[in-house]
Parts: sequence; structure tokens; C-alpha cells
Amino acid sequence: MKHDLKPIVQMKNIEKHFGAVIALAGVSLEVLPGECHCLLGDNGAGKSTFIKTMSGVHKPTKGEIWFEGAPMNFQRPRDAITAGIATVHQHLAMIPLMSVSRNFFMGNEPEKKFGPLKFFDHEKANDITMQEMHKMGINLRSPNQAVGTLSGGERQTVAIARAVYFGAKVLILDEPTSALGVRQTANVLSTIDKVRKQGIAVVFITHNVRHAMAVGDRFTVLNRGLTLGTAERGKITPEELQSMMAGGQEMVALEGSLGGTI
Repeated sequence: MKHDLKPIVQMKNIEKHFGAVIALAGVSLEVLPGECHCLLGDNGAGKSTFIKTMSGVHKPTKGEIWFEGAPMNFQRPRDAITAGIATVHQHLAMIPLMSVSRNFFMGNEPEKKFGPLKFFDHEKANDITMQEMHKMGINLRSPNQAVGTLSGGERQTVAIARAVYFGAKVLILDEPTSALGVRQTANVLSTIDKVRKQGIAVVFITHNVRHAMAVGDRFTVLNRGLTLGTAERGKITPEELQSMMAGGQEMVALEGSLGGTI
């Protein structure tokens, strides 16, 4: 890890209450440019609420969000997207019967003009889609093929490539490998590695320790709305991460070795 880098995102003591329910009880996390920071936790640990807070869906009840060294107060998801925080959700917002290039540029269509009229620039969209997918290691048969004909891993890569092309500085991936087979998972993990090498920060949310260890630079564990600590690659074993996620007595012993919460 490059310790001289300044964090691009800092979440400081984030709390989120839904009435009497405390979903996050003081979560802290920092993400560096060009790192894959894995956020691990079992179901109900608070992962989804946390990423929704980072991406502007939820406003924190307490705590601070800093982005590129300045405090941020996202009012809505569009504010986070404009700042450069993009989220690829587990259930991809794609239209299966539409082409890959149409899905790639959905909401950001390139246009060409004929006098006062504007038309979707198919040629430009197709060329860029093929180029960007090739950069991620996917060689499409055609940019006009329906997204529904792609594998789950390839669809994930379309969403990731789209976010990168449109200027993401921080890419949040919500359980991108949870419903994939072995080969598709390997493709997505390879894509994450390519994104990280471009200097983009990746927040990889998962409950699969093996997938996290394959690409992660640092690992933060969430349990019942609290961060239990952050460890660097090579300084924690998969078994220790699994134990922390599961809770129990092992957690107390491990917390000291991780340096507590950030």
C-alpha cells in the first residue's frame, strides 16, 4: 500500500437511524486512490445502508463524509455521481432487449446534428463501446447484440466500464460476484484489477472472503452496524476475516491485531 496517498473518501463515525432502529452505529472508513478496499460483512451487518450513505441515497444521522479533502453533504444520488462516486448495484439497471451500446450510453447518448435535428450517433456509440469493453478484456461479437445475451459477468463489466468511461473516481461495487459462476467471477475480479490500476478507487462490498482476498488491498469488516477494524493484504488470514464476520469471541482477540477501527 502507498501510505503517502491521501484518502479520496473518508467516512467518519457515520451513524444512520431509521426511527428507533440504528442501522449504523459509528462506522468509519477511508479509501485511497487506486486501491481495492473490501467491505465485508454478513447479511444484516449494515453494508447496504453504508454504501447508500456514501453514494447519497441516505443522509447520515451523524458523522461526516469527506471527498477529495473537502466535506461533502450529498442531498441526492446525483450529487455523488457528479462528484465522481459511481455505484454498480447487484441488480444491474439494464434493459436486456436493448443493445450493449444503448445500455452503455443510457442517459448520456452521443448526438449528431442534421440542421436543427438531433439524432443518436450510433457509429460513435458503437466504436466507444467496443473500445471500452476491449480495455476491460471483453471482446464483444457486436455492440448491437442485446445485453440479455451476455453472461452475468459480462453484464457486470459493461456497468463497470460505463462508470469508468463517464469519469468515476470512486467505484462502489455491491456484491458483484454473488450470483456468478467460477469463470464469470474470475472475469469480474480481473476487471476490478484493471480499474484499480487506472488509479480509480474501488469499494468492493462482499460477504465472500475468498473473492475479497483475491483482489483486495485492504479489508474492513462490518458487524451489526459497527466497523471492527481494517487490515492490509498480507496481515490477516481468510480464517481471521471469516471469524470477524461471524462475530463471537474471536472478534475481541483480533481487534487488537487490526488496530481497532480507523
